Amino acid sequence: MSLGFWEVAVIVVVILLLFGPKRIPELAKALGRANYEFKKAKSELENESKDLIQTAEKVAESEDKKTENQA
Repeated sequence: MSLGFWEVAVIVVVILLLFGPKRIPELAKALGRANYEFKKAKSELENESKDLIQTAEKVAESEDKKTENQA
């Protein structure tokens, strides 16, 4: 499902009527910042989860070695 020329034109006109031509660059800038912050937070969470997984794997390996040595 794609938007045609007239659908896009109507959307642009409605946005211009609601926000005005002076406010649109401010809104675009705010959306860009929000997108940047979202991607940054997502990346930090991914890195933290990878670190936690690696730490858990190391702990599990060390516990396995202790169990093997006791047997």
